Amino acid sequence: MDKTNPIAELKRLGQSVWLDQIDRGMIRSGQLARYRDAGVSGVTANPTIFARALESSDAYSDEVARRLDAGQEAEATVWDLLIEDVQSAADILRPVYEREHGGDGFVSIEVSPEIAGDTQLTIAAARDLQRRVARPNVMVKIPATPAGLPAIQTMIAEGANINVTLIFGIERYVKVVEAFLAGLEELRVRGGDLSHVHSVASFFVSRVDSKVDEQLTKKIEQANTGRRHQLESLLGRG
Repeated sequence: MDKTNPIAELKRLGQSVWLDQIDRGMIRSGQLARYRDAGVSGVTANPTIFARALESSDAYSDEVARRLDAGQEAEATVWDLLIEDVQSAADILRPVYEREHGGDGFVSIEVSPEIAGDTQLTIAAARDLQRRVARPNVMVKIPATPAGLPAIQTMIAEGANINVTLIFGIERYVKVVEAFLAGLEELRVRGGDLSHVHSVASFFVSRVDSKVDEQLTKKIEQANTGRRHQLESLLGRG
């Protein structure tokens, strides 16, 4: 692998590197643009990641105070700021999107996890996010829950770009593919343009890794010295 630019080498191997965070300081400082120039070709955001950004960055302090002083609810403030950041990030990555003819350069924004069990609320939230962000290179993240699957199909049928999250196994992935294909078929029947619909399936490898590390840690505590070193070498590699 090219040690001077591992991202470029990954790209050469057919991999796209997406940044799993977003914050206003990174956008304003030009850091995100520099990441893009180095080969990063996508960004994902969700309420949890953004909450950490709000807590750790001073870039939001004045705007949050202004909105709250004006009487805006805290939840509405968070969503407004997140959407603004997603719009800015999408604009920064727009050249990638255009260069790749819509095959990359996306920014993902997730529906609230609080509605993961309600299909209709998920559909309404996905439509709202798509409308408010209003960028061709935005992907709305919908979880692959039983309630999320029909929402995925509906949004694909409407021509939306969807990032399907919370996939932990092959069986659930098959259901996601079925929902995706069913949505495309609905769109085709309506006379829609399938070439502009893009979707990704996000396997939560890091969550599996964390769970494996939990089990390894328990075994390390009970192992003899030789076995302990062997198990420790596996941490973070599940």
